[in-house]
Amino acid sequence: MLILLPPSETKRDGGAGSPLALERLRFPSLHPVRREVVDAVVSLAADHQASVRALKLGPKQAGEVERNRSIVSAPTMRALERYTGVLYDALDAGSLDDSDWAVAAETVAVQSALLGLVGADDAVPAYRLSFDSRLSLKRGDASLKKRWAAAGAAALAERDDLLLDLRSEGYAALAPLPDRENAHYVRVLARDDRGHVRALNHFNKQAKGLLTRALIETGASFATSAELLGWAADEGYELHPANDGSRDLELVVPEVRGAPGRLMATLRV
Repeated sequence: MLILLPPSETKRDGGAGSPLALERLRFPSLHPVRREVVDAVVSLAADHQASVRALKLGPKQAGEVERNRSIVSAPTMRALERYTGVLYDALDAGSLDDSDWAVAAETVAVQSALLGLVGADDAVPAYRLSFDSRLSLKRGDASLKKRWAAAGAAALAERDDLLLDLRSEGYAALAPLPDRENAHYVRVLARDDRGHVRALNHFNKQAKGLLTRALIETGASFATSAELLGWAADEGYELHPANDGSRDLELVVPEVRGAPGRLMATLRV
């Protein structure tokens, strides 16, 4: 099983790991594109104003340019610890024990705009780059989607195991899922106390982080979609196939009354 997570705009500073080593990252077929994108980001960082424009930075985000200038020499940390924000706060990688980390290393990947798919314990530096950033690459000025999509899709197509996609649409486009029965994109919906169900926006990240944590703790060893859905039902999670003919799964979570969009501390119904 492979769980696919989005990255976050915010990232933890520092790290105790040695500088970025592309050849040590998971999904080695992505190495040529990684090298091209890293080189382009470092080159862009030499021009502060161009970086601010390309990365759509505000006045208080100028330090992000220095992060990018130092990508190849900066210290690293494990991907699940590098990323911050709602999803990663809910996942709480800092409290995972060694056995949980072993599971995460095998079953969780993050979709980086800089490095493509990386493993949960891959050593990555702090950086600033989004799925919609534009860089001058060897093949011309193009979107990252155009540069990453084919290589990312091929990397996922090499796998025949269960794929559970928790990425946002923009990051999912950097490595599209293969068209097969055991590859699922997950939509998060919320049910209020009157039973009404609606799409969940910002707080869908919290639900995804909590679900990922639960899957890691249970071993994330499901071989089939049926096994995953059976586990979810047994554990009290409302996870089921969408009824629109797609292969998407819907995760329905409860809301706290009087605070629309705020999830309860648990996903269980």
